[in-house]
Amino acid sequence: MPGNSQRKGAVRKKGKSTPAGSGGRVRRGLEGRGPTPRAEDRPYHKAYRKRRPEEPNKTTGNNQRTRSSSPRTSNTATAGADWVIGRNPVLEAFQAGIPIRRAYVADGLERDDRLREIFKFAAENGIPLLQATRTELDRLTGGGVHQGVALQLPPFEYADAEDVLADALDAETAPVVVACDSITDPRNLGAIIRSAAAFGAHGVIIPERRSAQLTAAAWKTSAGAAARVPVAQVTNLNRALKQYANAGFTVVGLAGEAETDVSGFPGIDGPVLLVVGSEGDGLSRLVRENCDVLVTIPISSAVESLNASVATSIALYEVSRSRG
Repeated sequence: MPGNSQRKGAVRKKGKSTPAGSGGRVRRGLEGRGPTPRAEDRPYHKAYRKRRPEEPNKTTGNNQRTRSSSPRTSNTATAGADWVIGRNPVLEAFQAGIPIRRAYVADGLERDDRLREIFKFAAENGIPLLQATRTELDRLTGGGVHQGVALQLPPFEYADAEDVLADALDAETAPVVVACDSITDPRNLGAIIRSAAAFGAHGVIIPERRSAQLTAAAWKTSAGAAARVPVAQVTNLNRALKQYANAGFTVVGLAGEAETDVSGFPGIDGPVLLVVGSEGDGLSRLVRENCDVLVTIPISSAVESLNASVATSIALYEVSRSRG
């Protein structure tokens, strides 16, 4: 019994000590922890963030819902370049043909004409709407004013610059490619891509730095043209200009102070790489030096300059018109 000092062996003899036991810690430390989980099953691994999560409550266009798990938020970004939020922007994105990774709709929304159009478009085009609570949707969109609906876009897949060049050289007609120098407004970029598609350009080139990217705003402004015209991203724009020049292209830069009219520059009937700069600063110094010719669009002296996308449209029209 505890405290019974009469029991044989209950009194510790002097000069001897009993080592403390590990309590099983050593044995447990030697035991294995089982098989290592797959990379896509580990929340801290980038493969987990890239995988397609299981769909949460799925809502079809006819408002039939099936219960499932709630939306995962560990691999989502805050509202920004890869999100379209709000009823009007979401409907416009649908109609513009913007590629969609996921579409979310909050529980208990009050129906209006825009929301009914969103449900109708989703149903007719087979776009699943994932159900989420308002709290979850707030977290997904970084607290943006989503009005109960939001779209997450996939990363834009840029074309390879060398493939754009090769395809342009293989074209049956004299090719035209547009290069953007420091176009930082995504709406301007989208409008340039739209004009490139309208006048049969074979591609658009943008630099990785100091340039707008193919965000939701650029996609929407392009009215779906970004899906039809290859857009290539290059690390060094000047190197790309030299590559096109060596391939036989006339590198033409738009500059307000130039003396050559855009309607009749030398080489207009052959392969043309049209370079457009920002509305404020125009072409950078090195880009100017790598152009074969600088051309201008005559405008009234009462207006200092044209919007970059407008200038691109006019230049592409003149090239198209000169070729009949």
